Amino acid sequence: MKVSIPETIEEWNARGSEYLPGYLGFNFVMVTPERVEAQFSVHKHLLAWNGFLHAGSVVTLADTCCGYGTVASLPDGAVGFTTIDLSTNFLGTALEGVVACVATPAHKGRMTQVWDAEVVSLKNSKVMAKFRCTQMVLWPRD
Repeated sequence: MKVSIPETIEEWNARGSEYLPGYLGFNFVMVTPERVEAQFSVHKHLLAWNGFLHAGSVVTLADTCCGYGTVASLPDGAVGFTTIDLSTNFLGTALEGVVACVATPAHKGRMTQVWDAEVVSLKNSKVMAKFRCTQMVLWPRD
């Protein structure tokens, strides 16, 4: 079964609305095969109990951006992808405001894609995290 690729930003946002991206309040502003941009507003449900932004919120934003970019970049005939590796370096946090992510491809091959993402606080423009993931392209079984 081939993945149906959304054509508009409204379709990309609608596709995730009933899943984790929608639940966390992610808003995608650009999805192309070469660049994905999304953001969320900091709310209590995105924090850890200690009051800081939960690392999982940041990773999920970056991972989702990279995943949407992978879907937009799937080679003809591919049916999907799965993440086989990811890593994140945390450099800061945000306690309020908007957190934004930009993801770009480092490698787009027939069998794998590697995506990089940078997460920033729009309040002060400081980089909060650097993220990289490797995606395995899935092909139909005969």
